Amino acid sequence: AQLVESGGGLVHPGASLKLSCAASGFAFSEYAMNWVRQTPGNVLEWVSSINNEGAITYYADSVKGRFTISRDNAKNMLYLELNSLKGEDTAMYSCVRATSAIAFYYAAPVSRSRFATWGQGTQITVSS
Repeated sequence: AQLVESGGGLVHPGASLKLSCAASGFAFSEYAMNWVRQTPGNVLEWVSSINNEGAITYYADSVKGRFTISRDNAKNMLYLELNSLKGEDTAMYSCVRATSAIAFYYAAPVSRSRFATWGQGTQITVSS
């Protein structure tokens, strides 16, 4: 299984970005997917989840209303649209495969062992 993210960069506060994640080596449409970010302080923060069909989504309170997760099962792609970016959004964003088709809301920092497969991540830096 492989996940490859793209789309990060250096942006000003208030800017928008769209991250993409290309999945291969597993049955993408059978698994929920997540975006998780690692902060400069090395905390793993769960950002968003989407179930296998794309019908159910969850967001961390810190990004709700600004970020949108989506997927295209025909293309084996996962996306994250990020709007109104803030300095505290600076992090390494990773595409992460769940262990089932079900999406969950995670209220606390997560550990790597909670998820099945991780991408290498794409860096977003928000700075004026």
